[in-house]
Amino acid sequence: MSVRYIDAITARYENLGYTPYRWVYAEDPPAFTPMAKPLANSRIGVLTTSGAYALGQTAFHYKDDTSVRAIPKTTPKQDIRFSHITENYLEDPRRDSECVLPLTALNRLEDDGFVGDVADDTLSCMGGIYSQRRVREELIPDLAARFEAQSVDAVFLIPM
Repeated sequence: MSVRYIDAITARYENLGYTPYRWVYAEDPPAFTPMAKPLANSRIGVLTTSGAYALGQTAFHYKDDTSVRAIPKTTPKQDIRFSHITENYLEDPRRDSECVLPLTALNRLEDDGFVGDVADDTLSCMGGIYSQRRVREELIPDLAARFEAQSVDAVFLIPM
């Protein structure tokens, strides 16, 4: 079943009598940056906005949680958990975490030489952050620093 997320949130806010939700609209498209080297020679970082975390880590809070979880790429799929503000979208990931955090497939890409290396830690955040300012000022700099520390050449984004 396909869900038109923006339409659903807009209607929900209207039905509840809230002020209209302020969606982010980019003035310009993002700059295209070609790969500096072939994918087979590149280190790939992974980011999921699904609120995934590994067994033993702290779950995400539900409102404006800009924290990040580092999930080792060797984490067994049965040890992946989820906590996200949009709980209704988690039915499938809770049945099979690989649909939003495909660690097995990513590791296979590395083993087969399709990518040079998958970074040791997959990064996870909760994509349902309502404060645009906190995303710009807290989340993005934290993610950028973590990817830089892992020496990644490119990032594979898995939005939810």
